[in-house]
Amino acid sequence: MNLENRSEATAERILFQLKTVGPQGTAALADDLGLTTEAVRQQVQKLAEAGLIAGEAERGSGAGRPRQCWALTQAGHARFPDTHAQLAVELIDSVRTLFGDAGVDRLIDARRDDSRRHYIDHLGSARTTGERVRRLAELREREGYMARAERDGRDWLLIEDHCPICAAARACQGFCRSELMLFQDVLGPEVQVTREQHLLTGGRRCTYRIARR
Repeated sequence: MNLENRSEATAERILFQLKTVGPQGTAALADDLGLTTEAVRQQVQKLAEAGLIAGEAERGSGAGRPRQCWALTQAGHARFPDTHAQLAVELIDSVRTLFGDAGVDRLIDARRDDSRRHYIDHLGSARTTGERVRRLAELREREGYMARAERDGRDWLLIEDHCPICAAARACQGFCRSELMLFQDVLGPEVQVTREQHLLTGGRRCTYRIARR
């Protein structure tokens, strides 16, 4: 790999790290990626100049001058694919024009029904809540949501670092309501699913808490 390709690869690793982990300082990035601080410093400066990341004060850094962390900008988030974004928005607008909001709602309901059948088919043999959440996360990961399941005390978290239908969801937030209902349906009545972080309301990811009733 030549020097230019190596530099591009390092930049992409930094973007992916900030996407999945969240804001980090230069030293933390270097440590997590196994790179020198100087190598990371060079790349973050280039990424900042390109408008893909921006510096922000680290929260809870204590007294004294706050340390700087790097976070993705909107342009940085856009480097991760939003599946057929423009086409999806145009189709939603067309359905709304032709059939009104009721037509859009029917479209969303049909998508949820298809997903429910697909998810239940894959979750059907799972016996425990944890196993069901892990299988759901695997399905969402394949769909491009950069999803994972994590244990949090007695609860489970479904964490999605990316939304491949973000443009469509911004055009019609019924998609987000529908997904929350979908997760509740497929994980079963013995648990309560709540959304704790939401990309469309300023969160850096979507996070769902799954707690036993």
